[in-house]
Amino acid sequence: MIMTNEISTGKQRQGIQSIEVGTRLLRALAAHGRPMMLRDLARNAGMPAAKAHRYLVSFMRMGLVEQDANTGRYDLGAFALELGLASLSRLDPVRLAGPILDDLCEQIGETVALAMLGNHGATIVRWVEAGGPITVTLRTGTVLPLARSATGRAFLSYCRIPLMKRLTERELRASAAKSGQPIAALIAELEGIVSEIRLHGISRASGSLTPGINGFSAPVFDHTGHMVAAVTSLGAIGQFDTDWNSPLAIAIKESARALSQRLGYGDSLPPAGASVLGLIAR
Repeated sequence: MIMTNEISTGKQRQGIQSIEVGTRLLRALAAHGRPMMLRDLARNAGMPAAKAHRYLVSFMRMGLVEQDANTGRYDLGAFALELGLASLSRLDPVRLAGPILDDLCEQIGETVALAMLGNHGATIVRWVEAGGPITVTLRTGTVLPLARSATGRAFLSYCRIPLMKRLTERELRASAAKSGQPIAALIAELEGIVSEIRLHGISRASGSLTPGINGFSAPVFDHTGHMVAAVTSLGAIGQFDTDWNSPLAIAIKESARALSQRLGYGDSLPPAGASVLGLIAR
């Protein structure tokens, strides 16, 4: 099925104006976030109260709007909720990320990618290569370590699901066995990194995974406020500015925020919950 944007093509089919006008009431209810009196709803929708009431009667018959019998306030109805849930169920982070990643790659001139949490860890599911003299190896299916990569650190900082604890504990115990360091020391180091990431809303890594390569990664949230993906960019040390407030970092955060909004998330960052690091035995 090919879907077209009539406005962008300069063509606009004839529609039903009354439906478009009535939709202003639904938008006003959705934006307000709580039940509204008729006068306030009409004012926010930019129409007389008598006209708004006629629309609301029809919307109530359809289940799009409901009215509290005690307060007289209007709110979105059961059918509006059903439509919203159906729309959310069709949202695919990988598909929606496509144009956002393309725009980000063009804007910053660096390789960018989308990662999601898989059974083995933070996994690249889509990537756009910037080209240039230095090629950053990043392919679909690549699994990045949680502790040493910018992408993994983003998930460590914001993803709160049981799988994260198991993956993190397995990785840290393997690192402790290889390096001879106590696992408590590795956790303490990571806790400082996580605190810094949460302060700035983006994670970074400099040469810790691949020598000569820097990385930034910003979290992507769905409509429930859960982290579902990360927008990542990698580049060569000396060309890739890892300052927390660099234009590069800001652009990556904005792209992650744009994708979060497409997935139904409204705020910039959710309240930080307990880190999975605190759940690991030391």
